[in-house]
Formats: sequence, C-alpha cells, structure tokens
Amino acid sequence: MGKLLIIGTLTASAVLLALPGFAQQTDAEKTLQQRFGQLDKNGDGKITTDELPQSSFFKQRDKNGDGQITLAEAMDFLADDSTPDTAPAPAKVPPRVTKARSHTPAASLRQGPQPLRPGDHGVGRRLADFSFTDRAGKSHQLSRFANERAIVVAMTSTSCPLSKKYFPTLAKLAESYSKRDVTWILVNPQATDKLEEMQTAARSLAGKALYVPDPDGTLAQAVGAQTTTDVIVLDAARTVVYHGAIDDQYGQGYAVDAPRHRYLADALEALLAGRQPHVAATGAPGCVLDLAPKPAAELALTYHNRISRIVQANCVECHREEGVAPFSLTTYEDVAAHAPMIKQVVEQGIMPPWFAAPPDATADAESGEEPSLWANDRSLAEGDKTDLLAWVAGGKPLGDATDAPRPRSFATGWLIGKPDAIFEFPDAVPIKATGVIPYQSVLIDTRLAEDKWVQAIEIQPGERGVVHHMLVYIQPAGRKESSKLEDLIDEVRGFWGVYVPGNATLIYPPGLAKRLPKGCKLRCQIHYTTNGMATQDRSRIGVIYAKQPPQHEVHVVGLANLRLSIPPGASNHREEATLRVPCDMQVLSFLPHMHARATACRYRITGEGDKSRALLDIPRYDFNWQLLYRYYEPQPIARGETLKFTVWYDNSDRNPANPDPTQTVHWGRQLSDEMHIGYVEYFIPGLKPGEEMQLNAGQR
Repeated sequence: MGKLLIIGTLTASAVLLALPGFAQQTDAEKTLQQRFGQLDKNGDGKITTDELPQSSFFKQRDKNGDGQITLAEAMDFLADDSTPDTAPAPAKVPPRVTKARSHTPAASLRQGPQPLRPGDHGVGRRLADFSFTDRAGKSHQLSRFANERAIVVAMTSTSCPLSKKYFPTLAKLAESYSKRDVTWILVNPQATDKLEEMQTAARSLAGKALYVPDPDGTLAQAVGAQTTTDVIVLDAARTVVYHGAIDDQYGQGYAVDAPRHRYLADALEALLAGRQPHVAATGAPGCVLDLAPKPAAELALTYHNRISRIVQANCVECHREEGVAPFSLTTYEDVAAHAPMIKQVVEQGIMPPWFAAPPDATADAESGEEPSLWANDRSLAEGDKTDLLAWVAGGKPLGDATDAPRPRSFATGWLIGKPDAIFEFPDAVPIKATGVIPYQSVLIDTRLAEDKWVQAIEIQPGERGVVHHMLVYIQPAGRKESSKLEDLIDEVRGFWGVYVPGNATLIYPPGLAKRLPKGCKLRCQIHYTTNGMATQDRSRIGVIYAKQPPQHEVHVVGLANLRLSIPPGASNHREEATLRVPCDMQVLSFLPHMHARATACRYRITGEGDKSRALLDIPRYDFNWQLLYRYYEPQPIARGETLKFTVWYDNSDRNPANPDPTQTVHWGRQLSDEMHIGYVEYFIPGLKPGEEMQLNAGQR
C-alpha cells in the first residue's frame, strides 16, 4: 500500500517521466518536487494553508480554489500557463462556424489539399442525371453508365499550370482503372482553352477516357466542381463517394517528386472493394472556377433519393444486422419506425456520436469550406441534418426505388484483412442478464518468441451486444501476477489496443507501427453492459505484422491525475494533469477516459510567450462513448511546450448517472470510482524504434 501511495502523490507529471521518450525531469521540476515534499509535512500528497500560510503565494497555485495544492497544480504553475481554462459551456449542437485566424505568409503561399468534412462537400448526395457531348461529337447520358462500377468526373484544362501537371497522372489512372469497369469523363470548363490543344490532350488518352469541352461550365456546375483539378467519384447509383484532389504531389507554390497521399486512387480502391474511402473529401488546389451556384432542382425529398444515403453514410456502420447498435436502420421500414427517436437524437446532437467542438480554422482556399482536423469525424453535416429532419416532418415519403443507392456492404470477417496472428480470451466471461457489471480484466498470453512490429490491430467482441468498450494494455514478460501498482502504471503508460462502438481497428500507415514485445501478455480491461439476456463473451484480437521495421514507433501516454479528489455534491469540479513536453513529438490521436461523473474535457498546449491553444475541446463528454479522436495528419508539439488535460466533473445529485453524490470520489477502476486519463498517441521523430530517449535538462 505504501508504494501505491507514493505513486499516487506524484500524479501524472512524475509517472509520465518513466514512459517512452519521457525519461527524466528538468532541473526546475526536480527542485520543485523536492520543495513540495518538504512543504507536505504530513505526506498526504497535498499542501494546505496550515502547511503554507502565505495567502498570495497559495492562491496563485490553488487554481481550483479547493483549499489545497497538489503537485500537478504546482507543476502547472511552473509551466506558467496563465491562459484562463474555464469549463466549456455545454451546447445542444455546436454550430459549424468558420472562424478566421492569422496565418503566416508561407502558409498562404504554399497550399496543398486539405481534408474537408465529406457531408459539407457534397459527398453522399445523388447527382441528377445530365447529358453531354464529348470532343468527338458523340452524345452521352450519365445514367447510361449505371452498369459501371464507378464513374470519375475530373476537371482539366490545357492552360491552368496545375491542371497541365496533373494531366499525365489522370491519363495513367484512366488507363489502369478503365480495365476495372471505371468510366472516366475529363471535363474542360475553360472557355478560352484552344481547340487544337484539347484535341491533342484527348488523343493522348487513347480512348481510355471521354474528353468533354464545357465552355459554359454547365457540367462543372452540375457536379459541383470548384477548381480545374477537382475530381468527383460516383458509384453506379450516381452517389458521390469522393470529391477532392487527385493527390498532393502538386499544389499552390510547391511540387514534390512523388505524392505522399494518393487520394483519388485510394478512393477508387475503397469503392471497388466495397469500403468507404478513408479520406472522402479534400480541397483541390488549381485554377478557381467562377461558377454561380446551380439552383436546386425542385425534387421531392424522399427516402430513396436522399435519406437512405444520409443513413448509409452516418448510421448503418452500427445500426445493421450484427452491428453494435440495438436495432437496424438498413430499410425504409426500419428508418420510418424509428423516425421520432431519430429526430430527437439528431436535434440533441447525440447521434451520430461525435463530441469534439469545431476547431478554429481558416477556410479552404478553393472551396471556402472549413478544413477538417479529424479523420474519423462522425458529426452530421448541416445540410444532411436539415434534410433528415425535414423528411421526418414531411411525412416520411418513400419515393422511387430506382433512385435508391447501392446497398452498403460490410466485411463479415476481419476488417483489417486476414490476421497474421489471433489472440483470444482463454475462457469465456459470463455476463448476467440485468444490472451493472464491474470492469473485468482478462489476460491473454501471446507466447511470442520475439518482438513483433504491428501494422494493424482489430478487436472482435465475442458477443457484440454486451461489450461496451475494451482497452488493451501490454503486460511485460516475466511478471507472474500483477500488483495494483503495476496495473496502474500499465494503465497510465497507455493503451495498446482499443475497441469502442463503431471503431474496432487501429490501422497505421507504412512507416508507423506499434511494438508487441517478446513474451508479453495482453491485459484486456472490458466494460460490459447487460441487455436483458444472460450470455457469455470470448473476445479475440487480430493483428497484422509490418512487413519491415517501421521508421517510427507509435507510443501512447496517459496524462493522468492519480490524486483525483471530487468533493461530495460538487457540480462543476475541475481537475487537471500537465506535462512539460521534453522533446519534439508528432501527435496522432487523443482518447479521453473518465467515468460517469465527467461532463467536459479539454486538451490544451501552451508554448513560448504563454501562447495557448486548444487541441481538442469536448464540451459534452459522455462516458457511454469512449471515442478516439484521430488526426488526418500528425500534429507537431515542440519541446518545451506544456500539454494540459483538464476535466470537469459533476458529483451532484443533479447528475442522474452519479452512483453516490454524498461521497468524495477518488481514482478507481470501477464505475463507482472515477478516472482522469487523457491518452495521447504519438511518435518521436529521430528516435529509433525500440529505443527509449533519456533526457536531461537542455539535452535531447
């Protein structure tokens, strides 16, 4: 018990120093920790006014005003973060507002494709049918390509510099994918492009694509194109599945030898495989098309021509047979029967589950739309929300079945593909029919004879209806029985795998991987929920190994406040954990983990000159959704910046999920206790995979 108390008094700032890349304290932190120990005369892990009577000194450090100073508060004061950190105000549904912010001249001169929220960029909508005439004078109707597996409508121009650079790429893609039943339509909307140059471009396509002059911009307007490099991918039912750039090889003010992201090719591969593209919408740097918005067609809003596509894109991943949701939404009858409930949860912002507040960002240069930070953003686009609610209010018309989208398919086996190894619970876990089930812990022995680099992880619940979420930790080889202290350190050290509703996989791009150490065990922490029927669960974990050692090892660290103390009846109690980042790092994702009393949380970074910015703001935290917030692109955090994770708790009787508002709540694994862990998934540039970085003050 003594060991546990010692660790508990140190809070996150001390425990994190033992984690990969965070091995030693700075001199200032060492001095402060020694001084803290001297002032904490009774050794209870906090300093009170009896131990430190200087009122002004005390008030500066007692930021939450609870009459005591923890080491976390003292460390935070050392970081000199003077930015006010008030609780985010809960809102029904945060409006999607684009806020301007200053940016450097370099950023404004060099512009590449920026990911956009798909629903705001036309993805998921059905294009109206239209006719066109190609350069050879042959007439076509878009609907006549219904037997093709995909249709690509790509803007092009013989005068726009970026469009000219991308033409060879388009030609190669058309040659390759036309063999796989993909129709290519290259549209030139520039009225002043020369006929002979267009003829030369068309001949170079060798019949693999249609070349269509569009001098009045009719076609470009019909598909919603915004620049001369814009590409729109349709499925056979004319549903937009991708809208954006070809790749990121060329942009405004730059060119690289090879693309880093092949957006168009990746979208086509996903569509042909029956999957959703990982990136479904981006801006497309090119010559901007000045096209007036096309008047909306006077079409009745029906299930088949609109609502089915919204539900497919946002709901059926979970709401389907064998999905994690309690009922299916794959048919008109399903959606119509649940329409009142759909209206309620959409209006309240409960569904689809996404709780990150919109970030401050500049609008995308070409589209005027706000770039999206998050690769797994589930929020419903405003246009989709408006149409869905209007359809419910308008009597839920069915419409013409010929307007329906193609059914969305889901893999029946492993989403990551055939695993190289599968690790399964040694025994089934019994689940009772009703009531609350304490957190369960299951050990899986990997029996690995050597270290392995893991490219993809998937957790498959044995009984999806009762597995709410699961966090998987690495238990090092040689540990026979874990103590509470060792389990606690593993927990704060960071998750290795994670399962939450709607997200069962961790898939890393080439060059990034997680380590699975020789002889380790996987400790699975599972939250089960009852569903009225007694059953049992035997979950399993599939992995795909990297084909070669990675360039960077993926680490996870937890910003944890182990001295958590929430007073009885407190309705807006604030706790935090901080870390002075000891080296440059690239952040991949965040996963906040608390229990039923948590109401809001925020990740914030403070840098030189007290400049502070929110990385992730969740004004309405919901324990029922242990969501991972993954960046499209790794975000840099510089050495010397301070990373803070703040959480607000409601321990009052006004919180209906509160187990007992009369108790002071401390750290604990069960739902009657609380937690305060802000997980951060990251890698350290320049650090060799498998090695740890030893840091001293002023040294990298």
